[in-house]
Amino acid sequence: MARSLPTAGLAATAEPSAPSAPAAADAAAAAAPRDLAAAWQQRFGTLVQNLLPPVLGFGLLLVLWSIVAQGNPGIPGPQETWAQAQEIFRDPFYRNGPNDQGVGWNVLASLQRVSIGFGLAALVGIPLGFVIGRFDFLSRMFNPVISLLRPVSPLAWLPIGLLVFKGANPAAIWTIFICSIWPMVINTAVGVQRVPQDYMNVARVLNLSEWKIATTILFPAVLPYMLTGVRLAVGTAWLVIVAAEMLTGGVGIGFWVWDEWNNLNVKNIIIAIFVIGLVGLLLEWALIRLASAFTFEEVKA
Repeated sequence: MARSLPTAGLAATAEPSAPSAPAAADAAAAAAPRDLAAAWQQRFGTLVQNLLPPVLGFGLLLVLWSIVAQGNPGIPGPQETWAQAQEIFRDPFYRNGPNDQGVGWNVLASLQRVSIGFGLAALVGIPLGFVIGRFDFLSRMFNPVISLLRPVSPLAWLPIGLLVFKGANPAAIWTIFICSIWPMVINTAVGVQRVPQDYMNVARVLNLSEWKIATTILFPAVLPYMLTGVRLAVGTAWLVIVAAEMLTGGVGIGFWVWDEWNNLNVKNIIIAIFVIGLVGLLLEWALIRLASAFTFEEVKA
């Protein structure tokens, strides 16, 4: 006689049935707040991680500034400087004469000089970097000259500009030009020299002209290096213009600093320092964003 199978064993080995629809909906509803809370916690943690270090850095700067101001009565503290800044930026574009203008006009005048000198340096330096990197003879010819002139202090070029151009404004533009050109020449030349040789071999096989090689092969490959040189050059130009304007006079943020020093207005000097730093930071940020859009990952590394 065949023995019957134990039903208890079958019941024990049977898989559990799927949860009903109401139970699944309740579980999903209970998990949703937890997921939302985890997402908000992650976002909050990222926000704190990004904001906390800069806030602490600026807080430390204010503390040190307050300590120095308390020990030296000639240096205004953060509160006095902030009150003066509110007064200055209430009307930054006033005009009371050629040498008495708001900080806004001074910044715009400095940016105008920087844009002219920097633009001229780009028009000369980028093509020069292309030909130096492209032709070995020109590279060996210009490298000693660049190595000799590049370390020269920016202000050493200012008397030459005053002698040649007979004016403070063109002399300041000349100083910006000569100091901004070197980063663009060097970075562009390095970018050309790092173009893979396979690209040039293909161009030789296709019998491409130098213009075609420059526009279709070299320019796309060199663009990240070129933009890095541009970013370094604009930072140098902004540093140089402040020092040049202190010596040449006229309207400009550098002249404004020197004029406030002659008036013994230290609060305005500190405000000018922050304005110079903020404008330089904005220029740097804009060019970094521009360079990042055209820079390959291997170049970034």
